[in-house]
Amino acid sequence: MTQQPVRQLFLRHVAQTSPSPLGLEVEKAEGLYLYGTNGEKWLDLISGISVSNVGHRHPKVIEAIHAQLEKYMHLMVYGEFIQSPQVKLAAKLASIISSIDSVYFTNSGTEAIEGAIKLARRYTGRKKIFSFKDAYHGSTNGALSLMSNEYFSVPFYPLLPDVFHLTSGNHQELTNIDLDTAAVFVELFRGEAGAEVVDPTFLQDLRSRCTEVGALLVVDEIQTGFGRTGPFFASQGVGIIPDILVVAKGMGGGMPIGAFMSSKKIMDSLSDNPVLGHITTFGGNAVCCAASLATFDIIQSLKTEERIPKLESVVRKTLVHPAIQSIRGKGMLLALVFPSDEFAQRVIAACGKKWYHHRLVPFCGKPTSYLSPLTITEAELLAACHVVLEAVDECYQLDL
Repeated sequence: MTQQPVRQLFLRHVAQTSPSPLGLEVEKAEGLYLYGTNGEKWLDLISGISVSNVGHRHPKVIEAIHAQLEKYMHLMVYGEFIQSPQVKLAAKLASIISSIDSVYFTNSGTEAIEGAIKLARRYTGRKKIFSFKDAYHGSTNGALSLMSNEYFSVPFYPLLPDVFHLTSGNHQELTNIDLDTAAVFVELFRGEAGAEVVDPTFLQDLRSRCTEVGALLVVDEIQTGFGRTGPFFASQGVGIIPDILVVAKGMGGGMPIGAFMSSKKIMDSLSDNPVLGHITTFGGNAVCCAASLATFDIIQSLKTEERIPKLESVVRKTLVHPAIQSIRGKGMLLALVFPSDEFAQRVIAACGKKWYHHRLVPFCGKPTSYLSPLTITEAELLAACHVVLEAVDECYQLDL
């Protein structure tokens, strides 16, 4: 049988999630960069969609993985075995917010959202759940039910019952949260809505309303956790304390891991009636936890509360152009607003193709999002911004 090109096999055998995949064939990734099979080099401004917060193959993450591989890989995750990487990671996560002291490990963010839904309903004994219009919480059935965008949800109906959507920033709608409400799910910086920053005053009123009626406030920090907006968790920067906190993406230094966290009192409701009411085969895998432990330490050593605002300032000061209508977001969760989606796509293509030594991995989303590794230096980020400006100006001049 004649050997077929990898690209052809990719299109034939790997399930596609869009009609026109980017198709970058990556041979190696190191630090801030991806390397192609034909000598291409791209500065990664997506970070695996906020996954590679500490860059690709960080030496300390690789070292932690190798050390754990020498001991054991997969054991029975939930059961009778005490596994040091899992226990140490849970303790470190519990040290950030004093009332969030119990951790349930998962494989991904959307799985953590599913667990949080079950936990909220189990603990409160209530069914009703609120989330916000234009939110994004994942693609599994429960997570999809929290989303209002019918483009994503209608093809998969029916979804979970008793899920309702509020309007972010609408204080009057908070009265809809009532004594029958199990939980309210909220993002603090809304990635799918174009890095929209939610008003801290509104978030504080939401926290007060949930407390008033006994509903649990579930904060989705799948994308904002592990330093992306500055604080270790974004909720620390907006003055609210969640009842349940959901994390993933940047948590594993490139390894698959997520978690939903709460107080021990709330989390213990999953331990009986029924026993094994929520389990996972791979969540809390020792190798993934070891990678996450290293990532945790790297993020703290970066002093992101000081570092990330400086990086944000570089982007905002440099990316000034008539075609850039605004820059939304916070920290290194930023989005450029262009005149049209078509214009944005041309800028993305130009960034990916034009400069052999300064290629950028195309941004993602609409508006176009900046999600660079948090290890990027101000000088490296400035150079990337100048490439973006050249691409923007080239596309702008063509339209004049």
